[in-house]
Amino acid sequence: MILSENYIKELICKYYNLDVSAEQTTGYEDQNFLLHDKQGNRFICKVNAGLPHSFFLDAQLKVMQHLSGTPVGGVIQQVIYNTAGDALTTILENGEQLYIRVLSYLGGTCIGDLLFPQPEIFDSLGATLGQMDKQLAGFIHPAAYRFTEWDLANVLNSRENLKHIRDHEKRTMVSYFLLQYEMEVVPVLSSLRKAVIHNDANDYNVLVNDNRVTGIIDFGDMVESYLINNVAVACTYAMFRQFDPLVIAVQLVKSYHEEYPLKQEELSVLYYLIAARLCKSVTTSAMQRSKSDNKHHFISEMQAWMLLYQLIKINPLMAADRFYQCCGYGSAFQTDDDYAGLKQERSRYIGANLSISYKKPLKIVRGALQYLYDDQGNTYIDCVNNVSHAGHCHPSVVMAMQRQLAKLNTNTRYLHDSLIEYGKMITSTLPSKLKVCYFTNSGSEANDLAIRISRFFTGQKDVIVLDHAYHGTSTVAMELSPYKFDGPGGAGQQSYIHKGMNPDLYRGNYRYDDENAGKKYAESIASTIDSLAEKGTGIAAFICETLLGVGGQIPLPEGYLKEVYQLVRNAGGLCIADEVQVGFGRVGEKFWGFELQDVEPDIVVLGKPIGNGHPLAAVVVTEEIAKAFNNGMEYFNTYGGNPVSMETGIAVMRVIQEEKLQQRALETGNYLLEKLKDLMKRHKIIGDVRGKGLFVGVELIKDRNTLSPAVPEINEIVEQMKDRGFLISTDGPLHNVLKIKPPMLFNIENAISFVSHLDEVLTGYY
Repeated sequence: MILSENYIKELICKYYNLDVSAEQTTGYEDQNFLLHDKQGNRFICKVNAGLPHSFFLDAQLKVMQHLSGTPVGGVIQQVIYNTAGDALTTILENGEQLYIRVLSYLGGTCIGDLLFPQPEIFDSLGATLGQMDKQLAGFIHPAAYRFTEWDLANVLNSRENLKHIRDHEKRTMVSYFLLQYEMEVVPVLSSLRKAVIHNDANDYNVLVNDNRVTGIIDFGDMVESYLINNVAVACTYAMFRQFDPLVIAVQLVKSYHEEYPLKQEELSVLYYLIAARLCKSVTTSAMQRSKSDNKHHFISEMQAWMLLYQLIKINPLMAADRFYQCCGYGSAFQTDDDYAGLKQERSRYIGANLSISYKKPLKIVRGALQYLYDDQGNTYIDCVNNVSHAGHCHPSVVMAMQRQLAKLNTNTRYLHDSLIEYGKMITSTLPSKLKVCYFTNSGSEANDLAIRISRFFTGQKDVIVLDHAYHGTSTVAMELSPYKFDGPGGAGQQSYIHKGMNPDLYRGNYRYDDENAGKKYAESIASTIDSLAEKGTGIAAFICETLLGVGGQIPLPEGYLKEVYQLVRNAGGLCIADEVQVGFGRVGEKFWGFELQDVEPDIVVLGKPIGNGHPLAAVVVTEEIAKAFNNGMEYFNTYGGNPVSMETGIAVMRVIQEEKLQQRALETGNYLLEKLKDLMKRHKIIGDVRGKGLFVGVELIKDRNTLSPAVPEINEIVEQMKDRGFLISTDGPLHNVLKIKPPMLFNIENAISFVSHLDEVLTGYY
């Protein structure tokens, strides 16, 4: 029922004996009216229609009455009683129950209406909330013990509305934070204090004047819940539109704590509770948008999204440390800054030939999509971990693993639906002749198996690889990898392994300006095959990454694989595409790297991104090859193809498809390559920028004529970028190529920031 201003005026006169004018104002669930009497006094009239009972309205009035005589009474609306002395007026109008409340008017401006809220406001807000919660510590009302979707204790119900968020990136971020609430907050809820709380100190429920709080209004979301939730809600809205939102949250928390001390365990989850409130806000807005165009439902939506993007860049440990210290607790960080003790223990129990990245090692303790957090509160944009293809701790992948691990994990000697389902998913993306899957635990193991299969199928042992290639760390994979066997401690080239020329268009024999470079590089393979034929030796296989990784982040010359594959097949060998670092949409234009060359391999090897960090890999072959390999010797892998791995792989594939990560790689990768090429025009140290999608290499040199590698300069640059919050590494035969292969959630904003910082770091080099 919509009530007119004239009708409200009549009701107020009849039941409150007040001669007023009435002006309708905005409201969420209530119909609100601003009243003016002839003496210049103002009141707020709130009307609810059709409620099944008035218990909760009574609770709101009781809490205001309870606070009216306390030190915070001046910032709480006073209850105006009707002529019968009642705080709540109930009337029946056209068969519908109306509930009327009249409250005093509080002066001031909503924080949300201030263009630039001053920091002092949040000192005042923290202190006021602390005082209010202190006064409410003993308040009890049965109606406050209720279910409300806006109680953060129920925030996981927001998952039901995730489907209404159409933007894939935003939906994933919200899902990530809800997962973190489940993992970090839910286990400690039993240790948190409970109380009746206001629960909605948002920027339109707090009034200020001269940087002081003059009013906290609207107890419509009041509930008995965890005390720290009240602080979290206030912090959330205080952080809106702030360049450094954590600074503002710390101010509010400090002032609150001075009035009503918070416990350390409450502060430990505050970061996640702030994120939870934002998740609740944006999922509700998305749901409401699907039903209504009421602007009141979306009043904070844009600011909530902006803050979520800011929040995910804040290391949760940094937030906890700031909250602890402002309240007088100890630091959340370790004191062993150089990790001397940890490194000593590592050297004692871990092989010394497992190296650690960076001069000052990082101890990474958490991952969040394209971000990594260390134990000192720093946040890094991960620009190199292509293993976490769908992003660190992607909620869909994590939950798929959790569900299956809680149900069953065993070997593949039993029937299991997900093994078949995943085999279908993988092969559906490949050429039709590639139909049979063998699952393993790593790319090394998969390459090992691929060579074993090719040797059995062809009856030959010799394999052709590319110079500087890397195919893994098993014994066979090491034999395939010049990067290893020609390097320090390497065993040297085996007689049955043959190196083809690295098809490098920047510093190789044939370069960018040679339109026939692909064919010319293929001639080195032809030469090897001819040489073997003269000795009466055939070949088992040619194996090649479809973009060269360790070889220098090099896209293959146009037509190269088409020429090579034909040569190999004519010689009776099999063509193996190593997609371990390349596949699953990373190159943007195509789903698989070999598609860029318009070829169809006989065997495809998959790894790294296939499980998003979970140990999973695969070999996919033709039916003909699989039939021949079924020679009586069983192929069995204890963990390869286990149910957890299969559900993980299925989840990763669904994320790639549903979140359109291939398109993300294309758009972001093209932008990144364009901007890096712009840098090359300004910085002579950049000799070449190359890649496809989010598989990018930047070759650094000292001189554009001699192409002498910029070493050790590149190592200094990597360290400086790390100090600025960007993790990259080096690669290439001369160790002078910046390797940039981030998780696929790496976005345009990340690319802009990365290029901007790299621009600054490169200034002064050559």
